[in-house]
Amino acid sequence: MTALAPGRSSPDLSFLLDHTSHVLRSRMSAALAEIGLTPRMHCVLVHALEEERTQIQLAELGDMDKTTMVVTVDALESAGLAERRASSVDRRARIVAVTDEGARMARRSQEIVDQVHAEALDALPATERKTLLRALERLVGGHLAAPVESPRPARRARERAN
Repeated sequence: MTALAPGRSSPDLSFLLDHTSHVLRSRMSAALAEIGLTPRMHCVLVHALEEERTQIQLAELGDMDKTTMVVTVDALESAGLAERRASSVDRRARIVAVTDEGARMARRSQEIVDQVHAEALDALPATERKTLLRALERLVGGHLAAPVESPRPARRARERAN
């Protein structure tokens, strides 16, 4: 005997958010790859330009583990876009400093990120764009602001390396 799947009373929010996020990330990765950056490299450059930040602080802002952060900063250093140096406020701390070329690249990559976001939102009428963004901001700032403790924590989706 075959069991029938339970009926849905509403759309699958998890699928809708996961799929939308995956497609947006893939478009972002492809667009940034055209200038030789990854989304993580972009994230580090932009946040490191805002103020002096350590790798640990940047990893937290970019939701990266330590290993991923080290690899990302290594790649930025190899490309001449950033360097590790002593903090001007705490000589014991090392910060990620963006080079002049890195700052130029950050401006260019931010234009690309803004364009990818605009293209995604352009699929909606203007009133729905505002409503979607307002609703997502409310969820992120409220009910879905932080993950909950669980005996089997949900894993975040990770891109597979090619």
